[in-house]
Amino acid sequence: MTHSTTCVLLAAPVGVPFAVSAAFALAGARRRAAAAPGAARPPRQRGAVAERERVAAGAVASSPSPPLPETGGSAPGPPERAGTGETGRRPGRGRSRRVPNGREAAGQGRTHPLVTHLALLSPLTVLACAVALARTVTRHGPVAAYGLRADALSVWMLLTVGAVAVLACAASGPEARTARRYHALVHAFLGTLATAVLAANLGIVWIAIEATTILTAFLVGHRRTRASVEAAWKYVLICSAGIALAFLGTVLLYYAARRAGIPEASALDWPALAARAGELDPAVTRLGTGLIVLGFGAKAGLAPLHAWLPDAYGQAPAPVSALMSGVLSAVAFTALLRYKVIADAALGPGWTRALLTATALLTLALAAALLLAQRDHQRMLAYSSMEHMSLIALGAAVGGPLAASAMLLHITGHGLAKAVAFRTAGHVLRLRGTSRIGRVRGLLAQAPAVGALFALAVLALLGLPPFALFAAELGLVRAGFAAGMGAVMGIALLLLLVAFAALGARTARMLLGPPPLPGPPARLPASEAIPPAVGLLLCAALGVTTGPLTGLLADAAAIVGGR
Repeated sequence: MTHSTTCVLLAAPVGVPFAVSAAFALAGARRRAAAAPGAARPPRQRGAVAERERVAAGAVASSPSPPLPETGGSAPGPPERAGTGETGRRPGRGRSRRVPNGREAAGQGRTHPLVTHLALLSPLTVLACAVALARTVTRHGPVAAYGLRADALSVWMLLTVGAVAVLACAASGPEARTARRYHALVHAFLGTLATAVLAANLGIVWIAIEATTILTAFLVGHRRTRASVEAAWKYVLICSAGIALAFLGTVLLYYAARRAGIPEASALDWPALAARAGELDPAVTRLGTGLIVLGFGAKAGLAPLHAWLPDAYGQAPAPVSALMSGVLSAVAFTALLRYKVIADAALGPGWTRALLTATALLTLALAAALLLAQRDHQRMLAYSSMEHMSLIALGAAVGGPLAASAMLLHITGHGLAKAVAFRTAGHVLRLRGTSRIGRVRGLLAQAPAVGALFALAVLALLGLPPFALFAAELGLVRAGFAAGMGAVMGIALLLLLVAFAALGARTARMLLGPPPLPGPPARLPASEAIPPAVGLLLCAALGVTTGPLTGLLADAAAIVGGR
């Protein structure tokens, strides 16, 4: 492969999403300028607008006024939704998101087809470049250009980001009037994820992950309801605190590198640090690594800085929740793995093993307990993400080629399954008008396609065969017992059993039983059913064999777990 081709393959996953984001942002700005009061319009357009206004005024004048309530002259309250017993206002503080009314729900399907096709350009570019880079890296080793570097680990993560992003961006977006702002943020978010995966400099990695916090905060609060804005602020405050800790850890690592005689230009270059990690000051490296585990662990949804996760996932649009749960947490954890490689070479594996084991068990215990008490299916999926991130952290703690391979397979399998789960959960929310588990019954009878996809996604998340998570968890348990961590594995298995029972029981309540209202089953359009079905097929295929990705997975596992 020529150098120019390598440059294109490294730059495109970063540059194309930002270019698409800029295109959406400019289109939105032009539309707002054209719609502004007093904006100059061509004579023909002014006549059309005036005609529409006259027609609308006549329709309003001819329509009968709604009857006033019998209790007085105050405006009537929000109407009750059929079959749910709920009003348009949500009870409680942020427990369930506001459900769009009929006009908003209808508007969600009116996005121009060109917008939908352009929305897939970025994820397809990321996925195509990742496939080409996988072939190059497997045959010729790491490649670098423009401060970007692709090794087996970054290419594996880029494949995961691209696949999950295709599943998420293929979903129907928000209503047309906010679609451009939404897509501009989503594609900028995708560009920062690719930057965090491919950057060779740890300082750039930190900047990219901090940028994801800023962008996704606007996406979490996209609906501008009280609950979504509260979730966005909570997300910003907690994740910013975590990222600040990661920044301090990075500064300490830079200080240790400079004291070891590493040149200033290479003091945060990951290959240079990994090659000379044995020369770093142990005390400074130990403190920096602890801060980094806490900081990037917060972004990955690990305890103790995990409280933002259920609110953010519950309030964000379903495709955004799919991206945040499926790849954002994994990308943040991959950054942590880069630091772990340096710390293990400088201190030995004991320090990071102790930190990650304690963090993983605490997160798993909290996730299992919160799943038992959960009554909201959006938050249920969020706590399931905590459970799976704790298993990924446990795989990193065990170390070795088998545990590392299981961990990376778990990252990809979880990303695919969780993308499908959040997409179908969004359909459930629009169908039933509530995210409360107790008010969703007979989903398989009312909407067979939605119910079947949601059921299969949950089965994949439960770690049942033939899905990838079954093979990953089996490999993790085998590696843990082989590494002498039998007691830790025993505790983890008990907590997994509790989480399994809680998630399975609540999903069964939603799926089974008669439909709430008589009528024909709701149909899911093929454009909405095919992408999640393909995601489930990929997840099942990875559980059977990694096929042409076997060599790439082994090389990636060797980077983080040794040979």
